[in-house]
Amino acid sequence: MTINLVIVDGYPIVLKGLQLLFSGEPDLHVQSCCSDGEMALEAVARWQPDILLLDLKIPKMDGLQVLRELRKRDPRPKVVILTAALEVDEVLEAIQLGVRGVVLKEMPPELLIQCIKKVFAGGEWIEKNSVSRALEKLLQRESARQNLQKLPTQLTPREVDLIRLVAGGHSNKQIAEQRHISEGTVKVHLHNIFDKLQIKSRVALTLYAQDNRLI
Repeated sequence: MTINLVIVDGYPIVLKGLQLLFSGEPDLHVQSCCSDGEMALEAVARWQPDILLLDLKIPKMDGLQVLRELRKRDPRPKVVILTAALEVDEVLEAIQLGVRGVVLKEMPPELLIQCIKKVFAGGEWIEKNSVSRALEKLLQRESARQNLQKLPTQLTPREVDLIRLVAGGHSNKQIAEQRHISEGTVKVHLHNIFDKLQIKSRVALTLYAQDNRLI
């Protein structure tokens, strides 16, 4: 069975190289080469490929914008990201937007071919280092969210902010300057915080912040 591809990259030399690579595979067929996000969306609408091979760093509409737009459409192709570098937040959003494969350009060409065939068959292929960092960050965010939910409900957002500043080693004067309030106001807030949490010192407040992952 032939796997139809639309490939997207901002550099013509990369597109040419990918064409040459795929031309040696009898079951891979390149329907269109696109150099920007707008062209990519037009090609997908016209050709309805099995696989969209997409770089995130492209002109006019970046790869994530293309993915967001494709999510609104039906039918839509399975997407493989091929890029030189990935930020953790990009990995997270790409996975949330339904990307099935992630390959870095530094990897051997045969791995890209394997990835395309595996994704076409219904599998997934995610570059391990990138996804592990992404999942670690996602877990940290979820843990922080849960810990915030566990905080006493009577703490105000301003008080939580002051707890973080105290735990970060800031003096009352520094906090007042950063938050554009008087030192007296800072002292009043801290008194209320100590009372609500039933603690008596800045050291205890710092330990509380650490235990609840506020810093």
